[in-house]
Amino acid sequence: MTTAFSLHDVTLGYDRHPAVHHLTGSFATGSLTALVGPNGSGKSTLLKGLIGLLAPLEGHLERNGLCQSEIAYLPQQAEIDRSFPISVIETVLLGHWRTTGLFRPITRTLRRQAEKALVAVGLDGFGRRPIASLSAGQFQRVLFARMLLQDCPVILLDEPFTAIDAKTTADLLRVVVGWHGEGRTIVAVLHDLDQVRESFPDTLLIAREPIGWGATTKVLRAEHLFQARQMAEAWDDRAEVCWRGVA
Repeated sequence: MTTAFSLHDVTLGYDRHPAVHHLTGSFATGSLTALVGPNGSGKSTLLKGLIGLLAPLEGHLERNGLCQSEIAYLPQQAEIDRSFPISVIETVLLGHWRTTGLFRPITRTLRRQAEKALVAVGLDGFGRRPIASLSAGQFQRVLFARMLLQDCPVILLDEPFTAIDAKTTADLLRVVVGWHGEGRTIVAVLHDLDQVRESFPDTLLIAREPIGWGATTKVLRAEHLFQARQMAEAWDDRAEVCWRGVA
């Protein structure tokens, strides 16, 4: 079995304060993994570590031959500035950047691919609209259309279904399941555990430290969820980095 990411006693954090502690394990190539845990448990931090936006404070993280351009990363909507005057089709066309670079012109073929991506996510006819005019659900569809054009083997999603309507969630979840069927590696931060149980074969449950990692049916047990809540409530944000093995 090949792996997309391997983590060896990895600690991630900010300003030397840990947000994820001593995580060891791997994401298999082609796996579909839900990343769950209480608020503030380090889920978003872990995604940033996987893509390379954060370097480990301790331990070693291997991307196993992946370059950054082969990883599509969708941050939380709150982190995206929608005030920039850009249209829907222009936003989707940014997904071609991996192959076109900054200066190659956008051909009719590339534009048609962008238009097809909008159709695939249910936004046919939205191309000329400014992104600032869209609802949260519509904008999320635009971002998924852009990822369709990126065509990356690895996809990292940070709360992709938060604050959007049920129909959009169902439509975009089908896109995610389709990606998995194509053999892509997907890691998604999620809060709806019923959704995880129904659609995600694997789960990583963390509360700053790993609670369980493996088959969803084994990880999302009541005792593990209770342990995660207890650990999150007991966490001290002022704690220093825990250097294992150092006197």
